[in-house]
Amino acid sequence: MTARTSQSAGILELDKPKALNALDLGMIRDLQSALDSWRDDDTVRSVIIRSASPRAFCAGGDIRAIRTAVLEGRHDDAHAFFREEYNLNETIATYPKPFIALIDGAAMGGGLGVSIHGSIRVVTENALMAMPETAIGFFPDIGASYFLPRLAINNHGALALGKYLGMTGARVRAADALACGLATHHVPSARLGELAEALAASTGDPAAVVAEFATDPGPAPLAEILDEVEECFSAATVTGIIERLSAGGSEWHSETLAALEAISPRSAWITARLVERGAVATLRECLDRELALTVTVTRHPDFAEGVRAVLVDKDRQPAWTPATLAELDPAEIDAVLL
Repeated sequence: MTARTSQSAGILELDKPKALNALDLGMIRDLQSALDSWRDDDTVRSVIIRSASPRAFCAGGDIRAIRTAVLEGRHDDAHAFFREEYNLNETIATYPKPFIALIDGAAMGGGLGVSIHGSIRVVTENALMAMPETAIGFFPDIGASYFLPRLAINNHGALALGKYLGMTGARVRAADALACGLATHHVPSARLGELAEALAASTGDPAAVVAEFATDPGPAPLAEILDEVEECFSAATVTGIIERLSAGGSEWHSETLAALEAISPRSAWITARLVERGAVATLRECLDRELALTVTVTRHPDFAEGVRAVLVDKDRQPAWTPATLAELDPAEIDAVLL
């Protein structure tokens, strides 16, 4: 990660292309340090975060390193990573200057943590956003329990849409990101460099600058399935969601059911409860709840097994504990979330 100033802007550039800019603790600390140094610097009027590589904006946190720390019994190291990452998320959310994310490529998990909390989120046609943590036996964190239940399309879908995206890890493209609120503007990738230069040169409202470059990304596919999402994911329990999906006859119903049946049953239930509680909580409360939950979740067998199956061995054949929702005790999940 490099931090520099350009005219009136502070520039944060993620530059680990081989790792798809996955965040490690050093990068998190460098980002925090730069933001702290620019907070009271009157020459820096706004902050821009972008990737130096066209391959990805940020693929998330370095979860394999966290798994290694957990397996080696270095739980304090794992906890330190999440604590400092979540503090960075709050810094971005409360930053006193415009924080502008230019998202060209994949933004997964922690990649949303360093973008979604900013005041301006620009996506290109290459943007791909998701919170895929349930597939690795984890849960949507980085304040996702706060922003997921607040996503909506034309004021519809809040909570149900958040549960759907958080539980299934569904991938969101530019039009959907703009429609549901993950993004604020769409700008063609070819003009992103020009936009960055214009933002750095401007001493006015950055939103007005971005608006001059913004274009319509087209219709949002999520809007076409919103009724089905609301019908299924408004169920009071994960079991109820499964039942409603099973009763549906569309391709979306069957694909979504398959996605839920492949993830950790424990993670599915935790995520549903987190999103529900996040709907009536502040960002700080959500981050604190998520941080406390990391201690329990990373020590559970599903975490190490999920990361192994998806990121280490890549066989996509995790053995979950328990293996099915029927074997899960919801009361145990609710106790963990207190």
